[in-house]
Amino acid sequence: MKELLILVVVTIFTLATYYLVEPFAHSQMHKHVESEHFAYNDLPKLTATGDATRGAELVMGGAGCTGCHSIDVAGMPAPMDAVTAAASYGVNPPDLSNAGAVYDAKFLAELIKNPAHALLVEHKFDMDKGQMHPMVAFYGTGGDLDQEVADMVAYLQSIAVKPEELTPAIAYETVCGRCHANHYAKWTQIGTTPTFKYEKESLAFQIQVLEYQDSLVKYMGTLPPDLSIYIRSRGEHYIETFMENPQNYLKGTAMPRVGVNKHAAEQVIEYLKDSGDAKRHEREEVGKYVMIFMVIFAIFAILWKKQVWRDLH
Repeated sequence: MKELLILVVVTIFTLATYYLVEPFAHSQMHKHVESEHFAYNDLPKLTATGDATRGAELVMGGAGCTGCHSIDVAGMPAPMDAVTAAASYGVNPPDLSNAGAVYDAKFLAELIKNPAHALLVEHKFDMDKGQMHPMVAFYGTGGDLDQEVADMVAYLQSIAVKPEELTPAIAYETVCGRCHANHYAKWTQIGTTPTFKYEKESLAFQIQVLEYQDSLVKYMGTLPPDLSIYIRSRGEHYIETFMENPQNYLKGTAMPRVGVNKHAAEQVIEYLKDSGDAKRHEREEVGKYVMIFMVIFAIFAILWKKQVWRDLH
């Protein structure tokens, strides 16, 4: 019984030490923000039922979306390369192929009508002071504005992948990848780092990345951090609530609210888990067998001890 009591005491102290070093330490080092559950309650609800066919006509025509954005699934290439686009707008406008699967519908609608408000960067882009957001607001083509916006949202949802087909890579690249690099995943702000045959090709690619980053610094005020190990240094809750509203953590930050829905946020976090701890699935699987071994070893150790000492008790 003494050995079991010692084991229990050691286990309790080990767990308490782990809690103080990890979860408790994180809770004290980082401001705690309650999750908003990706509800975006500050944004108005969509009151009109969208028509995807009419939305396609607007996106491709009157709304002028394809003047800045690519739509790969519809065969619409980007009007300019990422580096040139960043030099023009500060950041490369995203491809809209999966916008309807990644972004919340209310957020998409408000983004179309009032980008600075949807992104919570009105402190940086104040129209009264002539500080225009790079994305031009849509004021309609002469019809009912809310209906036209609902049509555009319906179209973007119709061309996007189904929720079950939304991969962590698609979510990350759409939501985070144009501002944040991920060195462990070989991701740069202009895409995955290719495998080069010659060093001069590698240097040319690095120059493009640096040029893009220079534009990003001018736009954001600082280079957004590499997210390779953010999931390990900050934790899931921090990343989730930061995506919901960066202003809750960094008042006045230039980072926009990204407007993702809950499923897309989960996929982004999954991507960060995979890149920040590439062996995590293998480690978790091995961990199960280690625990089983420890239990079996403890049982045999107790039985062996009793066998050796039985004549002295």
